[in-house]
Order: sequence, then structure tokens, then C-alpha cells
Amino acid sequence: MHMPARSSVKPSAHGSAAPFEFIILEWSAYADGLIDRAAWLRWAEGFAPLPRPTVATVPALAEMPAMMRRRVDRLGRLACQVAYWCQPAAQAPMVFASRYGDAERSLSLLGDLVRGQPLSPTGFGLSVHNAISALYSIARGHTSNTVVVAAGRASAAAALTEAAALLADGAIEVLVVCYDAPLPGSYAEFEDQPTCEYAWAWRVTKPGRPGHDEPAARTARLTTGEIKTVTGASATTTVWPAGLALLHYVIRKFGAAAQTL
Repeated sequence: MHMPARSSVKPSAHGSAAPFEFIILEWSAYADGLIDRAAWLRWAEGFAPLPRPTVATVPALAEMPAMMRRRVDRLGRLACQVAYWCQPAAQAPMVFASRYGDAERSLSLLGDLVRGQPLSPTGFGLSVHNAISALYSIARGHTSNTVVVAAGRASAAAALTEAAALLADGAIEVLVVCYDAPLPGSYAEFEDQPTCEYAWAWRVTKPGRPGHDEPAARTARLTTGEIKTVTGASATTTVWPAGLALLHYVIRKFGAAAQTL
């Protein structure tokens, strides 16, 4: 997808940061009943209800080798699937973002501790916040920079900030993957916004990318102010989690152009 949303960060004359400007080269997303772009466009342009808490069909993740795929749980399958659908350029840096990560696995390990049972080294290794990105990186032979962020409600915004920094540092493009799921069991009482299983991925670059001449008519701005309005703590009336609210906003803003990006 070329969902051009331009982004670069430059200090202004007064020392403050100018708006991010991104060009989105490709995008994909996955939630219950929302898999292909046409479905996402219908969702965003219509009533756009919160998807069901869990997806009815977990991605097959056929692109990943079977031995590796067995270690990926359902949330990881969502994140890795959208990443595979947005394959970045070879060794392009990646940013993965999730507010809670694999909380289900972490809660299970805590339960084992309470019961005095030994912890599985594999289970512990797969519970850390960068486990999903690591599995994807290993499967693809990716050895370049990978950043994994967790910044509460601002996790998606933090991912875009990291991507902007990587682009400003010379990266040609960056893969951004945002994903989350409802908190399990005893953790659910700490939810402070609507939740569901979802994942989305964007391949982003900046204006002036070598070999990429994006028509001005297909370029739209996505500013820091917009991101803050959609995902910030003051956005209390949204019916979606902050990361999904950002995706909804972007699809609505780019409209039909999002179909062909």
C-alpha cells in the first residue's frame, strides 16, 4: 500500500519539533472479521464497532517455518502475520509496539511461582516483551536493528516516534508493528480502555526516499498533534484501544487511497 503519510522530524526556529511526516508504503491489519483491506475500509468508513475480544480464526502463519511457528502463541501469530504481509526491505530496522505484550503467558508463569512449580525456561524466554519480534527476526534471518516499545496508551505513538528517529538516522524504511490483546484473568480489572485482539503493520519511509517519487496528490500529513489527539490520555471517549484508534483514523484520513497502498 502506499499510504503516504509523510513524516520527518526537524527542529523549528523556536526549538520545538515540527510535525512528523511519513509515507506509508504498505500496510496490513488483522482483527476478528477484519483481515483484508476491503474489510478494513468498510469498517473504518462505516460504524466501526470494536471487534470481538478474540479472533475467531487465528492466522495460519504459513510463511513461518513449522518448528518456529509452534512457539508462537495467538497474539504472536497476529503480530507476525501482519509483519509478513508487510515484508520490509532486506535488513530494514523494525519497531514492535504492544502495551501489554503476552500477558497471558506471564500470568501463567506467575501462577506457577505461587504454586511452587519450577518455571519453564522456554516459557520464560517467550514471555519477555521482545519475544514476538525475536521469533519473527529469527524466522526471517533479520539481523538489523529491532526496537520493542511499551508506553501504555501511547505505545503506538511511541512506535512512530522510534520509526521517525530511525528514518532521521538514515534508515531507508522502517517496519512498524502494533499489536495487543485483552488482559487475562486477574489482570482484567486494570483495563482502562476498550480492548480486543488486533495487530497492524506499516512500512514507513520519509519524503525524498531514493527511488520513490510519491505524487503530491497522494501525500497526506500525519502530525504529532493528530497522533496525540487520537491516542493520548485525553482521548477517553474512543470505542477502541489507542493503537486501533490510530489505525482507524489513518484509514479514514487516507480513504480510498488506502486500498491500493
